[in-house]
Amino acid sequence: MNEVLTVEMQIAARARKYRGEALTNLHDFIDIGLLHDCFDSLNKKGASGVDAEKWTDYNKQRNERIPELLTAFRSGKYRAPNIRRVFIPKGDGKLRPLGLPTVEDKLLQTAVSRVLTPIYEGIFYHESYGFRPGKSQHQAVEELSREVSMNRMRYIIDADMQNYFGSINHGCLREFLDLKIKDGVIRKMIDKWLKAGILENGQVVYPTEGTPQGGSLAPRTHPQTLSF
Repeated sequence: MNEVLTVEMQIAARARKYRGEALTNLHDFIDIGLLHDCFDSLNKKGASGVDAEKWTDYNKQRNERIPELLTAFRSGKYRAPNIRRVFIPKGDGKLRPLGLPTVEDKLLQTAVSRVLTPIYEGIFYHESYGFRPGKSQHQAVEELSREVSMNRMRYIIDADMQNYFGSINHGCLREFLDLKIKDGVIRKMIDKWLKAGILENGQVVYPTEGTPQGGSLAPRTHPQTLSF
């Protein structure tokens, strides 16, 4: 059985057992084996971050750097690097900002995401489709079509919140996390990611709200990761 699946099953079981409580000691699930598995799952041709390092570069040193990363993460000494921001075209002719973490930062984000996903998956409604493992926009449209045709619905409400992810209130996000996540190591790491500088046009700015889209913890459609 895949090691990551086993870890996710253990976390899901713990979340079900303590359904009304916030969980602690979750960072213990992040070990060298999980980090290697997460590294292998990264896009090997993905764009590099502020350090210009690519997946292939890190891969040559992975056996030395992954244990160092784990030690820094667990001890709280890991510092979230700046995020490189680029802009990509949207379908309506506008540009969408995209944050590009370093390979190592993306690796750690993926590992934390693997720990958080089974906790929140247990409390989602079946009909929730946004950014969930095994869920897609196509499935959402198909279910909507079935509901409309079979139940003779007359109204559909379509709402689009402009720049929602770029304007998330950090205080509200922390309060939301308080309900399910009380692991100090992971919470401190999330705070570091929220406060990480954003490099754009040679200048670094430090956000007071919002979450950059582009990293493994960012809001996006992906078959294996949770976004927040």
